[in-house]
Amino acid sequence: MSAITWMSGAIAVRRASGQDAKRLTRLVRRSRAYEGPYAAMVAGYRVGPDYIESHRVFVAVDTSDPAGRVLGFYALVLAPPELDLLFVSDEAQGRGIGRLLVGHMKSEAHRAGVDRVRVVSHPPAEGFYRGLGAQTVGTVAANPPAVMWDRPELEFLIP
Repeated sequence: MSAITWMSGAIAVRRASGQDAKRLTRLVRRSRAYEGPYAAMVAGYRVGPDYIESHRVFVAVDTSDPAGRVLGFYALVLAPPELDLLFVSDEAQGRGIGRLLVGHMKSEAHRAGVDRVRVVSHPPAEGFYRGLGAQTVGTVAANPPAVMWDRPELEFLIP
């Protein structure tokens, strides 16, 4: 598959590579969305090069930064279709990065022939996904000790 770049101001979305693994792992582990009772879920989480190579992982980068600072990323799994990860750096929150990444994900899903994408949401992120058109389809029960709380299950319909 060829690399796809979306531009929005000084932000580009590109395919992740194994070299992005450490930066993506840091983004996940440092996310304020997973503080307090949610901290244990990401404490040892790792986005490895093997994961990046075997899934459709895309990053939003700041093109005005010579280092290409990663502002956020997502991972789309196709079998079965699911938005497995979506994170936006704390510093980039509120700048439309999440909306840009979800729009890109929908385009990737459409290109792959997928008609819907499942999202098992972090509870505080449910409103974000619903605001972008995802529909609630159920609840995924807690799975202790890994996940101690129920999570909303949503679905994006892909036109």
